Amino acid sequence: MQIDSDTLLCRQIVERAQDAVIFSDREGLIRLWNSGAERTFGYLTEEALGRTLDMIIPEQLRERHWEGYRKVMSIGRSRYESQLLAVPAIRKDRSRISVEFSLVPIYDERGQMDGIAAIIRDVTERWNQEKATKQRLAQLENHCQSK
Repeated sequence: MQIDSDTLLCRQIVERAQDAVIFSDREGLIRLWNSGAERTFGYLTEEALGRTLDMIIPEQLRERHWEGYRKVMSIGRSRYESQLLAVPAIRKDRSRISVEFSLVPIYDERGQMDGIAAIIRDVTERWNQEKATKQRLAQLENHCQSK
């Protein structure tokens, strides 16, 4: 089977992207995990494929995640398709990070939801800087009010 140049181009873009690109099927099993996902979450592709997304979802958020995931798979759409989402995630070393991601629904040849892809960026550094700035601003406001 020969692969056309467009397919090779798409594969290279996905694999070489700095952002994590993950695809999970209808059951929530990871079927695509690019090099950006390896860098972001610390798991090698071989470790991630065939596992569920629980490996990167904080435990206290899993029930809510799977409830929403099952709903999206049953109705074939997500209200978040056109929004950038921000959530906490966990790395292989169990450290917590902040990520932003967009969703890409994937459909089979019959138009049925086949799974969903996510394009994910680690924004932990920016989130920490914004948090520190807000704390500093609150301190300055308190100082000014106490004068």
